[in-house]
Amino acid sequence: MKRGRASEEKTVRRRPGRRPGSADTRGEILAAARKVFAEKGFDKATVRGIAREAGVDPALVHHYFDTKEGMFAAAMQLPITPEVVVPLLLAGPREELGERLVRMLLEVTATPETREPMVALIRSAMTNDRVRVMFREFIANALLHQVADRLQVPHLRIEAAFAQMFGVIMGRYVIGLEPLASASHDELVELLAPTIQRYFTG
Repeated sequence: MKRGRASEEKTVRRRPGRRPGSADTRGEILAAARKVFAEKGFDKATVRGIAREAGVDPALVHHYFDTKEGMFAAAMQLPITPEVVVPLLLAGPREELGERLVRMLLEVTATPETREPMVALIRSAMTNDRVRVMFREFIANALLHQVADRLQVPHLRIEAAFAQMFGVIMGRYVIGLEPLASASHDELVELLAPTIQRYFTG
């Protein structure tokens, strides 16, 4: 009996922070993350605080999510993360940045599976102050300003570029303006890319 108990204690020690009997630890962490992000906003939320809310060790949170930004994207079911977007936008010639940005946003909103979580978050941000703050902090600090700082352009310029594309997404998928809603990607890239590019090249 003593050997059995000792073996059992060792097994428990091998998995610190894992809630006993939990079949979906990752799901519990995401649920906790959604709650903490909503209550504190993106900037003030911490991995330690999310771990405490989920009842797990912070090391276990890092086991599932490399960064807070990645955890936010997963919690909000966003199809893009800063770890993917920032290198993608910075790769290639600077004079083609506007086209890369427009194409990327059009592609990630092209299918219902990737578009609907983004549109749902946008709708919530329009009516819920907590969601608005959380969304704003994530978009500005984790994404837009990261790109702007690497390109050495003022934050105002990249926020203006984002605002224009945000309006396109709203008109295309939330309001359903025609012919904007049914225009092809190539048509929109040809129309929008030169204007977006101007924000980055002056």
